[in-house]
Amino acid sequence: MSEVVTTRREGGVFEVTLDRPKANAIDLHTSRQMGEVFKAFRDDPDLRVAIIRTAGDKFFSAGWDLKAAAGGDAVDGDYGVGGFGGLQELRGLNKPVIAAVNGMAVGGGFELALSADLIYASEHSTFALPEIKAGTLADAATIKLPKRIPYHIAMELLFLGRWMDAAEAHRWGLVNEVLPADQLMDRVRAVARELAAGPPLVFASIKEVAREAESMKFQEAMNWITKRQFESVDILYGSEDNMEGFKAFAEKREPVWKGK
Repeated sequence: MSEVVTTRREGGVFEVTLDRPKANAIDLHTSRQMGEVFKAFRDDPDLRVAIIRTAGDKFFSAGWDLKAAAGGDAVDGDYGVGGFGGLQELRGLNKPVIAAVNGMAVGGGFELALSADLIYASEHSTFALPEIKAGTLADAATIKLPKRIPYHIAMELLFLGRWMDAAEAHRWGLVNEVLPADQLMDRVRAVARELAAGPPLVFASIKEVAREAESMKFQEAMNWITKRQFESVDILYGSEDNMEGFKAFAEKREPVWKGK
């Protein structure tokens, strides 16, 4: 494994660390590495939840590596499986992903955090989309951000490129919790362990339905669920885990999830 992208396994928890001084910026090569790492996470049945974090406490990530771009990395180049940072376009990723933001999440770094299902941030973390000042488009953020926070706030961030601190991000519901930096990873790992002990087939259904229903009308999505047209829902409704949940409730005991 490259020293730039390292991984750590603890039971069903998969921790991915990007360590690319000075600002954890992502070039094409790094993006492709991250894509392979998250693809391996997606395809490993023993892994239940991933954490994406970065080294240091100044930058979570500065996003796209402009020095690499100046050296020949094409903005529309091959980012690898999963697109930029390995997460934004990774198909079939039906497992929870947590972002642990410690420092500045800028441009593509902000978009990397937005690719996670849960975001926890240290108190000194800040967020910005400065692409407007460089005369370019924050593409993924333009798609995702207006769906995550109030439209007018999202447009302000996109149009002005202003900075938003962690407290404001929490106020708008963009991050789940804001913590002292020395408590961030303990909290994130505790949440990850709780998720890893949960029902993986239900998590898969939640992620697939939430993702695919974005382009559907409500009744259409409900019909797809009841008729088991979502692959993950069909697997869930025919699984041992689904029956185990019912039995555990009736028997007043904790369920034992097998993921099948």
